[in-house]
Amino acid sequence: MFSFPTPSVYQNPKCFVTYGTMSYPDANQLPTKVKPWSTLLSQDYVDLVLPEALLHLVKEKIVNDTSRIPSYYRVIMTLGQVLERDFFTHHIKIGNVMMLSEGKAGTDNVFSIKDGMADPPSWQPIPFIDGSCFQGKLVMYLDKETYERAGLVGKPHGVKGGRGLQPRWELSLIRVPAPSPDPITQHHPTKYTSNPALIQDLVIKIPPLSVPSTALVDQTRQELNDYATEIYEWISLVRLESPRVKLLDNIDPYLSTYAIPGDPSENNEGRLCKISWQGFISPDWVLNTLAELIKMLPPKAWFSLSTTPFSRVAIGYGADCTIMRPPSSPGEYVLWEIKGHE
Repeated sequence: MFSFPTPSVYQNPKCFVTYGTMSYPDANQLPTKVKPWSTLLSQDYVDLVLPEALLHLVKEKIVNDTSRIPSYYRVIMTLGQVLERDFFTHHIKIGNVMMLSEGKAGTDNVFSIKDGMADPPSWQPIPFIDGSCFQGKLVMYLDKETYERAGLVGKPHGVKGGRGLQPRWELSLIRVPAPSPDPITQHHPTKYTSNPALIQDLVIKIPPLSVPSTALVDQTRQELNDYATEIYEWISLVRLESPRVKLLDNIDPYLSTYAIPGDPSENNEGRLCKISWQGFISPDWVLNTLAELIKMLPPKAWFSLSTTPFSRVAIGYGADCTIMRPPSSPGEYVLWEIKGHE
């Protein structure tokens, strides 16, 4: 019988890289089943990096448009209150709410509610008798005592033999009766707004960002692996505003051995800007922002959009992801997904 290793913070996450093409987005029906669109889940941080010369093209709609600023609420609720008729029938059936509770799936009673847009393809909407269609999904991870008291049908979480000393039961609810009036006001909602933070005048050393043509014919994929690793590291340092990628950096090589990837003679100097949002941001907002960027920016302009999920999520589908459109490559993208253990 095989033993299952105990999840540990020391386990290394895995990085999955995708290089492909995407069609021009339709504002009325954004794709949700294909990459890179299907990768975007509820996020905690969103960073947009692009050349500063292109900032004027997106500033009016992405930064200054107050109607596009994402907002969310913090409420004080127990799991029992989520299951009560007023809240349960109004928000969960309609699918107009996304929630994430405090806690960790492996040790606490936690739940999450999603509208289904970025869920795995196996989560299909269910039609009701009245013709309405519900795409929301409530997922709960409960200990044995709470699961038995809830009186709901679920399944053990995790593979058999690897559920640990504190097994959890997973419950997924996607069908409920007709809606009732909005009951959220009785749960002391506190509104938060994710205002964008704009950082300009980042004088950066920019490596060649285009995917090498030789990397696409290399059967070993070693060259593509090197390219993906180096460019992802560079984008991450730009997001952190690290001095290592700035033009005037003269750190002692004894303290840092980092060097801009590529041939130094091919590296360019340029001004970049970074726009950041922080908060409980819905997949719809991220998808629409990506679509707007593709429409507003010139086809040959490059940009990167990075999202970072909450460190403790109720479902293990969240992943840190970065999407980059290489320069002079309209319709192409490079996608990095960093997936850790649950």
